[in-house]
Amino acid sequence: MAANHCPGAAVLKFLHDLAKLFAILAGLLLTLITLMTCASLIGRNLLDTTLVGDFELTGVATGAAIALFMPYCQAKRGNIIVDFFTTKLSPQDHARLDRFGALLLALLFGLLAWRTLLGGLNSYNTHSETQILGFPEWTVYAAMVPPFVLTALIGLGQTLFGLEAGDTDAIDAGEVHV
Repeated sequence: MAANHCPGAAVLKFLHDLAKLFAILAGLLLTLITLMTCASLIGRNLLDTTLVGDFELTGVATGAAIALFMPYCQAKRGNIIVDFFTTKLSPQDHARLDRFGALLLALLFGLLAWRTLLGGLNSYNTHSETQILGFPEWTVYAAMVPPFVLTALIGLGQTLFGLEAGDTDAIDAGEVHV
């Protein structure tokens, strides 16, 4: 298998597997939000009852779900790349630019993780809550920090070892070139 030639492939494979787990959690969270929204709409339109705070819970859970999808998106190279100006570059130059982009993304998500952590600590210390349900806002921040850290680690690993290293789908397809 081509992954044996890359020293970081095992670490990146673990990070990719963790990213898959985070994406599954995000999908479950969005499924629960969808079911809650359906119940709220049915109750509001047919039974003349509402779920109090459904908008708050939707916002909170959606924010957490988006953050949980980020590591998998980076692991699968799902971010938008505009390569209009680089179409005539060699594959090696493309790989260098891709690694540089992964480094920038790692730095950005490291910054996001740090600032989100500080925001969560501030929210915890000030006992900030949502208006209707009194849901503690720090929990949303706490749910966002681990996926941001994981996204940064995946980006850093892709910078060091290449974007395909650790990606089991790319390895199985024979796309790993280190």
